[in-house]
Amino acid sequence: MIGFDEAWALAASAGRLLGIERVPLRRAHGRVLAEAVIAQVQSPPADVSAMDGYAVRDGDLAALPATLPIAGESFAGRPFAGDLPPGSCLRIFTGAQVPAGADRVVVQETVERDDDRARFRSPLSTARHIRRAGSDFARGEQLLAPGMVLSARALVAAAGADLDRLAVARQPRILLLSTGDELVEPGTARNSKHAIPESVSFGVAALAEEWGGHCEGAIRLPDDLQVMEEAAPGALAQADLVVVTGGASVGEKDFAKTMFAASGLELIFSKVAIKPGKPVWLGRARGRLVLGLPGNPTSALVTARLFLAPLLCALTGRDPADALAWRGMALGHELEATGDRETFSRGFAKGDTVHLFGHQDSSAQHVLAKADLLVRRPPGRDPIASGSRVDVLDF
Repeated sequence: MIGFDEAWALAASAGRLLGIERVPLRRAHGRVLAEAVIAQVQSPPADVSAMDGYAVRDGDLAALPATLPIAGESFAGRPFAGDLPPGSCLRIFTGAQVPAGADRVVVQETVERDDDRARFRSPLSTARHIRRAGSDFARGEQLLAPGMVLSARALVAAAGADLDRLAVARQPRILLLSTGDELVEPGTARNSKHAIPESVSFGVAALAEEWGGHCEGAIRLPDDLQVMEEAAPGALAQADLVVVTGGASVGEKDFAKTMFAASGLELIFSKVAIKPGKPVWLGRARGRLVLGLPGNPTSALVTARLFLAPLLCALTGRDPADALAWRGMALGHELEATGDRETFSRGFAKGDTVHLFGHQDSSAQHVLAKADLLVRRPPGRDPIASGSRVDVLDF
């Protein structure tokens, strides 16, 4: 059994970028960028107006009030032809190209218009209301770096760079195997007093997709070694990463590792000194990664957050450390001593403090739904007082 930091480092190093594909911009949201986004154009392409108003020469408004003839109009995409004639002004709209010769745009609210003439009375603003060509970005400038998750804001920049497709990391294909004779499809457990709804795969699949994976499906397997062994080759052929939940302890029907033995399973680590989730394990079989998670819901989701998330970062070209962004937070109450394993307790934020739930059982599901933080505490630590700083992770 190894410590958390060692196990995390092994998981982080086990994953490698699986490949790159180019996708249309409208399908790139949430994907991991694999190549830098380089601007193909400058923005703005020319000097443009930042306001609706009138383009003028400073010299023509040296003495106020002043009245100038309106030489024409400039719209976004339909600029005024030619330079601004001296002694005149130009009606201009937001985003429209500013003609050569104009020094500023005077906002329309301060201008009186009488047919084809404009009268300027108010003192000129210090703001010129002109966005200079290339002031946002220049052609050839890098706008987005590889390894970032493409947000809505990033897609705006990519489109503004005049790109219609982006190079993104191929999503890891994930297949979930849930083991246990007692598990049945949600909606059917009420029909048998010995059955429980299989709930873990839904949470693990959602978490995997949040961190860049694509879930190919979920299969429930009975605690039957022959059936499990027969399922293993197909699972490995279908996915880049197989996630098995349950069957990882030392009971008579715990076959999660054994089912992959015939496929040449080589363990990267087996059991980690953490609470909850000690049975978590990671291996490789037939060139595919296999991650074993505990069967209890809380244990499964905690270990998925701690190991599956950084593993998926590695498989999509991100820094695995992105998944474990610990930060300090003050405790809202006293915390008891820890035992001989590193402890990851479920908690919630209340103002600037973190509070732990009183119910920390590894099988809890109701509390799990309310938890939004994991609180990390090293093994063998004494009780700590309210107000003390602890490491927390968004859960």
